[in-house]
Amino acid sequence: MNIDIDSMVFSNQVHQNRIRVVTEEDRGKGIKRESDIIGYDGLVTGSKEVTLVTFYADCVPVFLFDPEKTVISIAHSGWRGTAMKISKEAVRKMKENFLCEPQNIVAAIGPSIGKCCFEVGDDVYDEFKAKIDWSVEFCERKDQKWHFDLPSIIKRTLIEEGVKEENIVLSGICTKCNKDLFFSHRGDNGKTGTMVGIMKING
Repeated sequence: MNIDIDSMVFSNQVHQNRIRVVTEEDRGKGIKRESDIIGYDGLVTGSKEVTLVTFYADCVPVFLFDPEKTVISIAHSGWRGTAMKISKEAVRKMKENFLCEPQNIVAAIGPSIGKCCFEVGDDVYDEFKAKIDWSVEFCERKDQKWHFDLPSIIKRTLIEEGVKEENIVLSGICTKCNKDLFFSHRGDNGKTGTMVGIMKING
């Protein structure tokens, strides 16, 4: 990919909704040197000298870019992070730190476990209902399990935060259905590898 390893900054994912602003001073953290970026599932930067890196094996990668302010953010949105609206937190961090306007932000929601394969019990259903009451519109009950459409919940969360619907792209690819192409925690019964989401500003 012709990306300088020294420019990479790794997240330290704990299935929460915290977003860390990173700068040139953070280059290499998590890969070339010790990192103090602990407990963050998303990163944001306005520096062309920084490459943002997050990790996945069924969770949802959310890529955000403001071409007006030249700011990027990437978030690891597992079901807990989705229920806590981590994508909203990423947009807000872009607004607060770089004065980004949500209507200028373009978003890509990458391959992840789909509604077809994301089966959960009543405990997860109850948590989603308590934290995002409308999220149950994106689930259905099959064979005693609830099936949630995480990418669609994320999309609506972004729209509620001011991102234009036409500026949001969903991959529509399920990692479990395509475990020959992607690492899938559920598809591989917990014995799997890890994919990375990488984002960098050109220039």
